[in-house]
Amino acid sequence: MPERNMDMKKCPMPVQDPDVRNKNFEEVALGYTYDMAVNEARRCLSCKNKPCVSACPVQIDIPAFIEKVANEDIEGAFEILSQSTSLPAVCGRVCPQETQCEGKCVRGIKGEPVGIGRLERFVADYHREHSSETPVMPEPNGHKVAVIGAGPSGLTVAGDLAKMGYKVTIFEALHLAGGVLVYGIPEFRLPKAIVQKEIDNLKAIGVDVETNMVIGKVLTIDEIFEMGNEAIFVGSGAGLPRFMNIPGESLKGVYSANEFLTRINLMKAYTEGSKTPIQHAKKVAVVGGGNVAMDAARSAKRLGAEEVYIVYRRGMEELPARKEEVEHAEEEGIIFKTLNNPVEILGNEEGMVSGIKCIEMELGEPDESGRRRPVEKPGSEFVLDVDSVIMSIGTSPNPLIRSTTPGLEANNRGCLITKDDSGLTTREGVYAGGDAVTGAATVILAMGAGKAAAKAIDEYIRK
Repeated sequence: MPERNMDMKKCPMPVQDPDVRNKNFEEVALGYTYDMAVNEARRCLSCKNKPCVSACPVQIDIPAFIEKVANEDIEGAFEILSQSTSLPAVCGRVCPQETQCEGKCVRGIKGEPVGIGRLERFVADYHREHSSETPVMPEPNGHKVAVIGAGPSGLTVAGDLAKMGYKVTIFEALHLAGGVLVYGIPEFRLPKAIVQKEIDNLKAIGVDVETNMVIGKVLTIDEIFEMGNEAIFVGSGAGLPRFMNIPGESLKGVYSANEFLTRINLMKAYTEGSKTPIQHAKKVAVVGGGNVAMDAARSAKRLGAEEVYIVYRRGMEELPARKEEVEHAEEEGIIFKTLNNPVEILGNEEGMVSGIKCIEMELGEPDESGRRRPVEKPGSEFVLDVDSVIMSIGTSPNPLIRSTTPGLEANNRGCLITKDDSGLTTREGVYAGGDAVTGAATVILAMGAGKAAAKAIDEYIRK
């Protein structure tokens, strides 16, 4: 091992200037250079008990891959990553490392943790840009498995099972594979060419991807079994948007964040001549405080909005979005109206949004989630002058699959019920994971569920 780098702070990530990037959809973070990556990797202490690994949902051997980078063996590092994840370039960009692997890093006790996510991104990008090797097709084992949904959990299940020799077919409802990676996360956080490359790698090891396949309409679960599949994984996500049920939500100019981002990310509504144009509002209010709300607000700014507000009923400290995303949003000129909650969306004679009426909030006693409950301050109503409102208060799974599949049960939130961590549902041979089970959550948690389900499906078929 080369000499340790004992700097207390991680190597800063190069980024576009805020006043430049808030006018384009190019990636904000520019990535480490070779020397930056090697230098950052040498901050790792290679702890024997590997606390960082215990906090990784897909159990990457983090010290081992970082040690390879420290020794300038980048391809060796990629091989270690590939043993645990099929989407390293994605995870390195969108995984909330600060609450997972980096949150357990020993270097973070007296300084900043090792930039694990940044190193994962570097290794994946370096391999993609420099390696000419093609994936090796595994030896077929004679068994077939179907996957519903080409999002993070579905792609993970497909990749793991394909490596075991299974013939895997993914049925995707949209015209492009990738799920939330292509329709939800903006280009400036996750370039779609990178997602497509990861999908191409899966196809190269034998995974078939059938798009425009709305399961429950085109095919049912029963019909998929009749095609010779011995098990089915449901990773259909949670794409059904929620609203507040306040007056004015049916006005023109009110979007769900899901629709807003899908039009921008999947349909390129921001490009000239788009077949699915989107309103270029001057003043936008985004209701919510999660990562999706940040994505919507930052996208609205890039569409040319002069003022973009985040309206959130709790304070800055309670924002559920990643700290990095909040900081980037602030740098780009997003205005945070925290401790405020909408009570009505106002409209003009043409049925267009003309404002949003809010009420000030204050934090009371903690609720069941452990966070202090927001309480209205009587008489504090005010109107925010906006011409578009984007609702980003969560999503639920679409009921189509469960409503067309006998024996497949869901809870009162519409999420599929699984019997244990394997993802086995109430229907024999049907497994599920990701947002279809948990409701809207993170990419890496969906991938972790996919890995667990792949292992369980292999055991189920081979028993």
